[in-house]
Amino acid sequence: MRRADRLFQIVQYLRGGRLMTAAQLAERLEVTKRTVYRDVADLIGSGVPIEGEAGVGYVMRAGYDLPPLMFNSDEIVALVAGARMIRAWGGAQMALAAEEALAKIEAVLPDDARARAGEVPIHAFQSDGMTEDVRHMIDQIEDAVDRSVRLDLEYADKDGKPSSRVIRPLGLWFWGQTWTVVGWCELRNDFRMFRLDRIGEIVEIGPFTHQKGQTLRDFYALGFPKAD
Repeated sequence: MRRADRLFQIVQYLRGGRLMTAAQLAERLEVTKRTVYRDVADLIGSGVPIEGEAGVGYVMRAGYDLPPLMFNSDEIVALVAGARMIRAWGGAQMALAAEEALAKIEAVLPDDARARAGEVPIHAFQSDGMTEDVRHMIDQIEDAVDRSVRLDLEYADKDGKPSSRVIRPLGLWFWGQTWTVVGWCELRNDFRMFRLDRIGEIVEIGPFTHQKGQTLRDFYALGFPKAD
């Protein structure tokens, strides 16, 4: 859990006058009590009205709450439209996360802003090419990018010629109706883009370490990569 998320969760646990010990907070957040002590001290230092001490417990004074989320009309349109596009064109987990995030945002919006969110006239519809297999593939590759895991792909080029490629995935690109993964191809010893709708089986074959000349920053510096 990111530290910012952990601090937010501590505030949520202490809302409503609930007394919680450092041990209880540590168990829920899956951190040490020392980390809780440090986080609570930082929250108090930033003005959050938490009272208590180590060994006794902590409680937050009544009347304190996080400031409401405030978005202007254009921002609301962007958020809703983006969530709908991800729901139609993203990975399965990605689409679910977008929908849940939008529900959380709408829950704390003022009434007029919530009404505006429900009136956004921008919609996205899933194409025949966005099968469940493709959706799960998007999630699988995104996870591999996040964890820096090499992938062995069964791939077919534009002429249908099959090949096996081992890549170090660096990112996913969406082109309107087609997803591609960009990565360092160990066969070509260069950056390549691979269309997800031409990928067959994907097998994870262990972690990799980002090397100079083979990173996403290097890819951006070189410009548009070759496609296979």
